[in-house]
Amino acid sequence: MSDFEISLEKALALRDRGALLIDARSPAEYAEATIPGAINVSILDDAERAEIGTLYKEVGRQAARRRGVEIVAPKIPALIEKVASARLSGSPPAVVFCWRGGMRSRALTQFLELAGIPARQMVGGHKAFRGLVRDFFENGTWGRLIVLRGLTGVGKTALLQRLADAGYPVVDLEGLANHRGSAFGHLGLPPQPTQRMFEALLWDALRQIPPSGYALAEGESRHIGRLALPLRVYQGLQAEVSVWIEAPLEARISNILADYPARDHLRDDFARPIQALKERLGRQAIEELTGLLQEGAWEELVRRLMVDYYDPLYRHTFPERRIEVLIDDEAAGLANLQTAIGQVLAKGEGRQ
Repeated sequence: MSDFEISLEKALALRDRGALLIDARSPAEYAEATIPGAINVSILDDAERAEIGTLYKEVGRQAARRRGVEIVAPKIPALIEKVASARLSGSPPAVVFCWRGGMRSRALTQFLELAGIPARQMVGGHKAFRGLVRDFFENGTWGRLIVLRGLTGVGKTALLQRLADAGYPVVDLEGLANHRGSAFGHLGLPPQPTQRMFEALLWDALRQIPPSGYALAEGESRHIGRLALPLRVYQGLQAEVSVWIEAPLEARISNILADYPARDHLRDDFARPIQALKERLGRQAIEELTGLLQEGAWEELVRRLMVDYYDPLYRHTFPERRIEVLIDDEAAGLANLQTAIGQVLAKGEGRQ
């Protein structure tokens, strides 16, 4: 290992100290998944990477390298400037990686060093990081996951945010997944990350929970939209006594409407998820719901969806081991919720 190479473990330690992580791969590779927080400074764009790969296979390594130099040379000043503008003064050396710790990250590391910007190449690249993430979910340890559950609209996500603001450790699974976890959960949100990126984000959140500690999370099914929770994480969500949130129907309707502030602009996007409920609710109910949608009768539409679909679907999921908390008054409800969390923690169950 040269003086400018560092292991994955040392690279992540530098990251925790504020080092800038630089993904030297192509934009498409970066979009698939990266190390959380890394910026993309592509040595080769997608078309150039394909060209070099074809040349390597059809002509040989030397021809591919020379063509790579021809492509990259004019870009060097811009690459250096992009890193210089992103790196904080006084931060540790920048960490550069590509797919396997090969030519792309090596070249960019050397360019930066020549320009006076401290940089290190991460050995093993993103492939090594991906292996670390997989191993973490198969064999790693993290603290207890104390789970808030309740029928749709009781305000679990908002309550978690208020608890986070009060200093409680929280893992926002739906935030990481860019999905509210329901049939309409994607509407008005950015696209979901890929499964690999979701797992990287989740790794970054769970590793912050020491084995002797805990974090609060929202109860989820195994799937959040099109993403799947790693099995041991999902099992961890079932291990503890649940904090079951109750709220009046009218409050739940208000909470749901607050989750979709741009609903009038998304009206057409609501139609397909409603149609998807036809098998469960029947044609007549879907026609009625569609009519409410077209009229913009949002409160009645949400009420019908709650009473006819969500409550019957989820009422059977009441956990046997639960502490119930009624949220009908904001201040008193939050205080009761904090008390319930303390009661769960005192039970000492569910460690990984």
